[in-house]
Amino acid sequence: MPCLLPEEYGRFGCKIISRIEGAEPTLKSELLLLDSKSGEILAMVNCDWITAMRTGAVATLAIKTFRAIGSSVYAFVGLGVMGRSTLECLLSVSGDETVIIRLKRYKDHAEKIIEDFGPRFPSVRFEIADSMEELVEGADVIVSCITYTGELLVENVDLFKPGVLVVPVHTRGFQNCDTVFDKVFADDTGHVKDFKYFNQFRKFGELSDVIQGMNQGRETNDERILSYNIGLGLHDVFFATKIVELLHSKA
Repeated sequence: MPCLLPEEYGRFGCKIISRIEGAEPTLKSELLLLDSKSGEILAMVNCDWITAMRTGAVATLAIKTFRAIGSSVYAFVGLGVMGRSTLECLLSVSGDETVIIRLKRYKDHAEKIIEDFGPRFPSVRFEIADSMEELVEGADVIVSCITYTGELLVENVDLFKPGVLVVPVHTRGFQNCDTVFDKVFADDTGHVKDFKYFNQFRKFGELSDVIQGMNQGRETNDERILSYNIGLGLHDVFFATKIVELLHSKA
């Protein structure tokens, strides 16, 4: 994932990701940070924390941008590093909102989430669902952080209520929503243009255009929206740049 930041930053980065089945953790990443003017190597950065937190931050931004008014039930499947970081970011900016976090049961992950997050966020009510159907039915926002799947996670699209927002962090498992949801958003067109059903999206837009007011984003509380907003290499390089600057300032 090579990325050149705007000229005023003077930074270029290249992030290398590995996703190896059976490895622990499954997803690993390293980033090489360079001075884009001199070509000097500035740092080799372990990017695992950056990947998790920038992904959680971008997913949270998408949730707050595209969720329907009055959303209160947030469903999560995949409670590993990405799931935890997204939940951390979401709850950290939710203030005193009274929300329900519904978790898909897998081993003891849901119970551990409740044990870790419950005391810190007393206004949050936690639920555990035993099936995907139970997880998504009636949910206002659905976040999938499973690392990989070759199958549809929910075959019956009628289970997705009017106004639902679906955020597939690793992009798989909701392809049957691509052609029937009212709108699809992504960080960048290049990120999704090779998706099988890209040309069949009903309406498509980029998150940055919504933030800048060039796209209305959600227009009604009944629109079903699919958000492939999970972050780009640009975010990784920017995070790494700021971390290196912080380290230098404390040296």
